[in-house]
Amino acid sequence: MRPGAEAIELACSKHRLRMTGQRRVIARVLSEAIDHPDVRELHRRIAAVDPGISLSTVYRTMKLFQDKGIVERHEFGDSRGHYETVPQLHHDHLINLQTGDVIEFRSEAIERLQEKIARELGFEIVNSRLELYALPLNRKRPAG
Repeated sequence: MRPGAEAIELACSKHRLRMTGQRRVIARVLSEAIDHPDVRELHRRIAAVDPGISLSTVYRTMKLFQDKGIVERHEFGDSRGHYETVPQLHHDHLINLQTGDVIEFRSEAIERLQEKIARELGFEIVNSRLELYALPLNRKRPAG
């Protein structure tokens, strides 16, 4: 489950960031996202709430939130930053290359295997990110 706008505001307060009205709108729209919007898509959604918030304000705010650890930035193979609030529970992503959909998942088996591999190599994992790029099994193959 993703943190709500209140959690983002609380994180901002913890980092002594002033919560302007624009940041509140950005936090609310981001917390309502069930996908991983890039800045342009996030701005499109924000403009529906407050047309006075510029694209550059959204870029600056997302960079600030990222620098403070309030949001995570992902690229998902398309060189655009896609954002999500820092999750309460670690999860990984599967990217559908056919549609661009991003599916969040958590696998205890994968988590245990990563820990085992790190230990065998003499390490302790402090952070991890797994992104699987996949095509649906039932996709139609091109004729030819």
